[in-house]
Amino acid sequence: MKIVTLEVGGLKTNCYLVSSGDEVGIIDPGDDADYIIRKIQTDNLKPVWIAVTHGHFDHVLAVSELALAFNIPFYMHPDDEFLLNRAKETAEHFLGVYADPVLVEPKDLKEGAKLKVGSEELEVIETPGHTPGGICLYSKSNKALFCGDLIFDRGTVGRTDFKYSSEEKMEQSIKKILKLPENVTVYPGHSDKTSIFSHKKTRT
Repeated sequence: MKIVTLEVGGLKTNCYLVSSGDEVGIIDPGDDADYIIRKIQTDNLKPVWIAVTHGHFDHVLAVSELALAFNIPFYMHPDDEFLLNRAKETAEHFLGVYADPVLVEPKDLKEGAKLKVGSEELEVIETPGHTPGGICLYSKSNKALFCGDLIFDRGTVGRTDFKYSSEEKMEQSIKKILKLPENVTVYPGHSDKTSIFSHKKTRT
């Protein structure tokens, strides 16, 4: 499985292109749809799905354009649909720029579901806390975890000061993913990649 990281949008969100063979899955396309499309076309890849780790605007703004351009399904956890519905409003509030609404209807992505790309598959792990519908996508065979804004490098974690966040659920989610093998590489929604081992070290 090949993983390409594209930094997109005003908040420098990591959009991941996860490919196997000539197929590619798109994770967290937070903005800059044209940039993402050009990269996919340059690499001669066939997109098969879009998935987001949570519904914050900086992870979803390019969803509509990509879904329509490639005619592919869009997946997210249903508990974050309320965030998707106000992505335009919050993007304009935080960034001060015009944003298009997300017009594509998402398909549900819940615990244990699997997304296939080529010969590989990613399993959904529900990790609420930062948002109610936060998820991670885990490739067991490649020892890779796409965690959105759950944890970051240098041992930091996602915010829980939003009114819909939960510090208690966040802690439960972190403990859940720290049960994965220590050599799993963690690909966060922002900043550099880290590992389960590295994050465990910061908590001891």
